[in-house]
Amino acid sequence: MSLHHGPLGTPGGANATTLLLLGSGELGKELLAAAHRLGVETVAVDRYDGAPAMQIAHRSHTVDMTDADALRAVVDSEEPALIVPEIEAVATDELQRLAADGYDVVPTAEATRLTMDREWIREFAAEEVGVPTSDYRFADDETAYRAAVDEIGFPAVVKPTMSSSGKGQSVVREEADIDDAWTVATEGSRSDTGRVIVEELVDLDYEVTLLTVRHGDETTICPPVGHRQVDGDYRESWQPHPMGDEAIEAAREMARAVTDGLGGDGIFGVEFFVADGEVLFSELSPRPHDTGLVTLATQSLDQFELHLRAILGLPIPEVELERPGASSAVVASEPIELPAVDGVGDALADPAVDVRLFGKPDAYAGRRMAVAVAGAESVATARERAGGAAGAIDVFEATDGTDESD
Repeated sequence: MSLHHGPLGTPGGANATTLLLLGSGELGKELLAAAHRLGVETVAVDRYDGAPAMQIAHRSHTVDMTDADALRAVVDSEEPALIVPEIEAVATDELQRLAADGYDVVPTAEATRLTMDREWIREFAAEEVGVPTSDYRFADDETAYRAAVDEIGFPAVVKPTMSSSGKGQSVVREEADIDDAWTVATEGSRSDTGRVIVEELVDLDYEVTLLTVRHGDETTICPPVGHRQVDGDYRESWQPHPMGDEAIEAAREMARAVTDGLGGDGIFGVEFFVADGEVLFSELSPRPHDTGLVTLATQSLDQFELHLRAILGLPIPEVELERPGASSAVVASEPIELPAVDGVGDALADPAVDVRLFGKPDAYAGRRMAVAVAGAESVATARERAGGAAGAIDVFEATDGTDESD
């Protein structure tokens, strides 16, 4: 569902077209920047003050988005034209009630509810759509979990059925890893079910994301994005990733099938493993994808502009890859109460590099705080440029409230 070419109002006016963003991280910040360029009024919501997208929104609210009453109160006070979830930790049952009351949830309230659960999306893809996946089992207690590991065998990946950004994910390579993996998964879950997925650790050739845009009766698929993860969390991505004709066509067909099954308008980040030339469905996010930050340097329309156009019902031209490119995340190495950043000048000394500082108000070890993106004549050169720029940036504690560096 979308506005389908309806008139766009004036921010702050009685006729404003209001986009309510649920979850206000770095991806949401880029989406709101695109929304501002089209005159869309923006409202950012998150569980903590000063989240990245809040810093550029027309208005913001700090609430527990898993609290149905709190979520309803914000929506009813703002009466948005579009409700756009950016994260999984949202009261999805309330989103469905809001949709039933006539609010437009992107891509749909049902798709948002279903895709936050790895169990449902894996079973939907494998059993209903019929796309190939790696072997997997689910478990909701420690006894069932141990049985699942025994059935899958070593090595296996263990994840909560509900989490994001790699939280709660680890690899069981031997008997000694089993207890720790259970603890990590249950502590990293975004729900209190304790349910985990145990899946075969595939001997990968590579893994890719297909940014898949549903708009009206059409589907547009961007060139494949390759990526590297650390503990399940994105660290580096590049576009295009080379794929054989058969592999890319298989991935495109799967992306269309799974997203058609979910419905709605907008961009979906559909992840695949490729092993021995076979393409396996992995996961799906019904929103802009962290690996898609590379499109800031590569595409004629980046993933945020594509998402916004799709949900507003605006035309989407054929996506053109203007040049190869890469992105490289800057992460905090330790907890930081008041972050400061140095080295941005060094990072930007290369004219092919751009930098996004997310402006997060604090950090924990491994938290993404910025990203460097770069274009080049080849992916290899772009990765070198983006990685070098990210490596030049230092995130540290500002001891007295001012930015200091050695």
